[in-house]
Amino acid sequence: MNFTRRDTLFMAIGSAVAAALPLRAFAAVEDDIAAFTGGAAVGTEGITLIAPEIAENGNTVPIEVSAPGAVAIMVLAAGNPTPAVATFTFGPLAAAQSAATRIRLAGTQDVIAIAKMPDGSFVRASQEVKVTIGGCGG
Repeated sequence: MNFTRRDTLFMAIGSAVAAALPLRAFAAVEDDIAAFTGGAAVGTEGITLIAPEIAENGNTVPIEVSAPGAVAIMVLAAGNPTPAVATFTFGPLAAAQSAATRIRLAGTQDVIAIAKMPDGSFVRASQEVKVTIGGCGG
């Protein structure tokens, strides 16, 4: 197979763009967090995130998140093409401010949960999940 200079140049540009994409994905997580919190400081006490350390299948990873008294909880998967996974909103008659679901992970990455508390403060928890096969990108 013969490559022209033009082919080589296009492949080099494509490689550079592909290498820069994961950096943009991380920036998207920070943008989503800033949009949810309004740029407010985020604490660490008052929220519990339960996720497996190792997930054998990235297509169905079970998670649970609980923040007693929270108004809303946002769940993000930092390594996914679209990091925002879900936002749970709780009304005044909610029996408990917790949720359990299964999410899809593209690979080994951090799962992040941020809760908005009634006083307007925010708390955050994260857990690294190692995915051994499958997922939404691989």
